[in-house]
Amino acid sequence: MKRRILQTFIFILLAYGQSYAQQDALFSHYMFNGMYINPAYAGSKDFISSTLIARKQWAGFEGAPSTQIASIHAPLSNRKIGLGAVISNDKIGITNQTEFYGSYAYHIEFDNSKLSLGLNAGFTYFKSKFSELTVWDTDDPVYETNSLSNILPNFGAGIYYYSKSFYAGLSAPQLISYDPEQPLSIEVEKVHKLSRHYYLNSGMILTTGGELKFRPSFMVKYAANTPIQYDINLNMLISDIIWIGGSYRSGDAVVALLEYQVNKKLRIGYSYDMTLSDIRSHTSGSHEIIIGYDFGINVLKMKTPRYF
Repeated sequence: MKRRILQTFIFILLAYGQSYAQQDALFSHYMFNGMYINPAYAGSKDFISSTLIARKQWAGFEGAPSTQIASIHAPLSNRKIGLGAVISNDKIGITNQTEFYGSYAYHIEFDNSKLSLGLNAGFTYFKSKFSELTVWDTDDPVYETNSLSNILPNFGAGIYYYSKSFYAGLSAPQLISYDPEQPLSIEVEKVHKLSRHYYLNSGMILTTGGELKFRPSFMVKYAANTPIQYDINLNMLISDIIWIGGSYRSGDAVVALLEYQVNKKLRIGYSYDMTLSDIRSHTSGSHEIIIGYDFGINVLKMKTPRYF
């Protein structure tokens, strides 16, 4: 009594293979966009900072993920409070996942560093269009309706420690899970499942005394009942203008990254993922574009770019 359809196969493959059943949007430029994974990142720069990311996962593979993320954050005049917002859209097969979250962060200043405590709140909107499926068993009650949609409110928290040469963060952007099979979750009839995700990330700047700087970083991501996934990255900054780097994402891909600082306000970047999983014979890889733009007079006062 089971349906056989390309999109369903894709959805199952994505859920199990691509990100170990994790639902948060996958992107390679995580080290250049801390707002998406940690609300405590809000206000960590001395100016208004915005980022746009567009990603096409597994090019050439029908129903593969397509993701767009927009974020903005800024400190208030006292520099102790930061505000931010993130909007994202992630489409996988027949399911579209749209999120909107606002963030608040309080920054505690030390001699040469700061500690930020952050909270966020918002919602995730899911919609699955069963009408796009090719169904073998038309009497299956699962497909009596053309679509299923849910608005799932949520909140999250994070902590972020940073200085001019080092940062580390721990966060859970969505603390409420919607899954009757998980503890501490909310059960809703015919609801899209939404799992809690936990992030640990860190990085630093290593200077050479010349025109080169190196920025190693890593991110560890965990969701319930799934293997831990990790990203290891190394970027090289040339003359404070061009970032060149590479990453390894466990069980998934190796990544090449390039970012260009057009001027003090504008930066653009691109990454290419070469897939390592079994799907590699069906795709030419994944592509991602990032655009960052910073606002305010403090941007023009910077002698060197912000590394985090």
